[in-house]
Amino acid sequence: MTDAIRGEARGTAPVPLSVLDLVTVGSGRTATEALATSVELSRLAERRGFHRHWVAEHHSMPGVASSSPAVILSHLAAHTRRIRLGSGGVMLPNHAPLVVAEQFGTLEAFAPGRIDLGLGRAPGTDGATAAALRRTDTLNEGADDFPSSWPS
Repeated sequence: MTDAIRGEARGTAPVPLSVLDLVTVGSGRTATEALATSVELSRLAERRGFHRHWVAEHHSMPGVASSSPAVILSHLAAHTRRIRLGSGGVMLPNHAPLVVAEQFGTLEAFAPGRIDLGLGRAPGTDGATAAALRRTDTLNEGADDFPSSWPS
């Protein structure tokens, strides 16, 4: 199994252990505090020899602050040195695939050999939020399909 792990960033544990982080916002806490805790978790995992810190994508959940894995991973990369960082995963129905590829290509440039892109196909949210993310089954809007008038 270890032969399948690519890149130079490797943990020191005998079995490659990873952390899956939802960036949970505890009762009476803020998203800012949850994100700071995620940085500390990543640093601790790195010190303990963990292989990877995964961040999951979730939307419209008051107790979860991981709606933007690419942004969170960028912040984690800036605060760690060796641990691999990855999305577990980015839900493609919510994003244009090219944008995801460009974001993770940029992350890879910031932290060479440390970024992993995990993809999913679940909506990852409720119907109202999916509509706000422009995810529908019947609507295929392009750049020219914006409304001609905006609400005042």
